[in-house]
Amino acid sequence: MVDGGRLATLGMSHPTSLFFFGTLRHPEIAATVLGRPADRLTRATLPGFRVARAGPLELPVLARAPDQHANGLLAQDLTAEEVARLDFYEAGFDYALRDVTVDAAGRSLATQAYFADALHPDAENWDFEAWTAKWFEMTIRAAREVMSHFGHMAAEELQWRFPQIRVRAAAAVQAGQEPSPESDFNAKDVKVIQRTRPYDQFFALDEFQLTHPRFDGGESEMISRAVLMAADAVTVLPYDPKRDRVLIIEQFRAGPLARGDQSPWLIEPIAGRMDPGETPEDTARREAEEEAGVALGDLIEIARYYPSPGAMSEYLFSFIALCDLPNMDERIGGLETEAEDIRVRVVSYAAFAELVAKGGAVNGPLILSALWLSQNRERLRAGD
Repeated sequence: MVDGGRLATLGMSHPTSLFFFGTLRHPEIAATVLGRPADRLTRATLPGFRVARAGPLELPVLARAPDQHANGLLAQDLTAEEVARLDFYEAGFDYALRDVTVDAAGRSLATQAYFADALHPDAENWDFEAWTAKWFEMTIRAAREVMSHFGHMAAEELQWRFPQIRVRAAAAVQAGQEPSPESDFNAKDVKVIQRTRPYDQFFALDEFQLTHPRFDGGESEMISRAVLMAADAVTVLPYDPKRDRVLIIEQFRAGPLARGDQSPWLIEPIAGRMDPGETPEDTARREAEEEAGVALGDLIEIARYYPSPGAMSEYLFSFIALCDLPNMDERIGGLETEAEDIRVRVVSYAAFAELVAKGGAVNGPLILSALWLSQNRERLRAGD
């Protein structure tokens, strides 16, 4: 994948047309990426290919199909900057341009289309309407953030950041679906004068200059607030009601180290961020397999909450999970690809309760889960 700067460096001429077969068929996404209204589009088909669905994000990919054709739109009269913008955006999905010949307006026309060799097509064809209903809101939010970096970031760096951009976009969509606490005010009453992002890596840091209504009927002075932009996440505490055992994990945490804590290895529940398209329950089961190698039974939701709303956007879904915990041997879990080094422990409920009572649990979701379990343990053991 190359950006506009590399095109010029390599002495390559830019194409004046491109075949849009997937998400760029949506006029709002195409306009966001192009930086202008998505006009000069002609219906076109690509013989010998189909648009297949691929990966957990249900992305569209071109797959060879001799007796089929891929429907799409031919974008014409593209400028070098517009192609560079398209290249930059598609870099996040690891798509690259190839020459193709499409049928449009009764003629065969040479053009180019984006191919994704790293994605393996499903047997099912990609459905534009179904994709739009499920993925559009997350995608357009992510596209806006991605294109805000155009001209300021290399395409290779965007590939690394794109997963974080998507989880933040998915969290924003989820936030719009959550019931809000009753209040005299809502987000529309806040006047955001300026929003900047001085830091953007695995997490992002946003700085706000804003005013908001006061409870006395007045308006606040302009105030500055910094927010660590994190994904929605899930915590889950596995409990075996038959054997009265709890599974907990221990791992290094940078937050306590930064604070000056002399013991930055914390006892915690299983936890992890929600990937786009996942439900909280999906995430709980996936993280339990990845971090502890345990299969969960019934999931009981404890609460949905902001653990630190004064400084973080993170929103948590906490669960107790019923499961079998026959083995009490310690083991090491986690994914090497995520640099995880996790000690997995199964302890009796009595030992777990003592750990919490003596201050050995300094993790908020674990304390919350322990409190809920103490109040509902007998009911769970009775099978209610």
